[in-house]
Amino acid sequence: MYALFLGLILSLSACSAPVPATGQASSPDDAYRLARERMVASQIQARGVRDTRVLDSMRRAPRHLFVPDAQRDDAYLDTPLPIGHGQTISQPYIVALMTELARPKAGDRALEIGTGSGYQAAVLSPLVKVLFTIEVVEPLAARATETLAGLGYANVTVRAGDGYAGWPERAPFDVIVVTAAPERVPPALLEQLAPGGRMVIPVGRQDEAQWLRVVEKDAGGRIRTREEIPVRFVPMIKK
Repeated sequence: MYALFLGLILSLSACSAPVPATGQASSPDDAYRLARERMVASQIQARGVRDTRVLDSMRRAPRHLFVPDAQRDDAYLDTPLPIGHGQTISQPYIVALMTELARPKAGDRALEIGTGSGYQAAVLSPLVKVLFTIEVVEPLAARATETLAGLGYANVTVRAGDGYAGWPERAPFDVIVVTAAPERVPPALLEQLAPGGRMVIPVGRQDEAQWLRVVEKDAGGRIRTREEIPVRFVPMIKK
């Protein structure tokens, strides 16, 4: 629900660059589309995200519809934005990076922990067969459900609940994406990760360094973990 890649926030001037030569905005929808194109080019591709499916999904997902009305003019800046209840929507680069690291495939069953606004789900949804997402803050879960359904993300199911427990009745999952930081990887999520599955999760205390980890389970059930980048996420809340 909140993510900040340490040291790589772009300046406002970079994010408010002139409309590219591909065309001029003739409507608000066109303006947002062009802003997404700039976002992908300058904030995401420029930092090394290469998966074309992820980039296309980032171009399509209307981030301005996942933030409060007062934040819409800032929707395509490379920064977290508040969404209420002490939570935020993650910066676009982190959403793209986590999605790429998860290596989603068209036939995958995916689980997200920390629905927040629903934006990460909107980016991941077109890349997998089905997506289940859990949000501990009930009003956010209700709002995300309405937003995602209204935008036609039909393969997403949202539930209000405790992400530490995962969603055992829907397991196993080929992909798990966690958007809040526990102090250690929850055992239930490791259990619910399918053989051959990938989990992307920030881990660490709030007063210490946090690292974005990629956790993989091989065909024999063995776990391998690697650390990618230092990050700063809100804590994962346990009910």
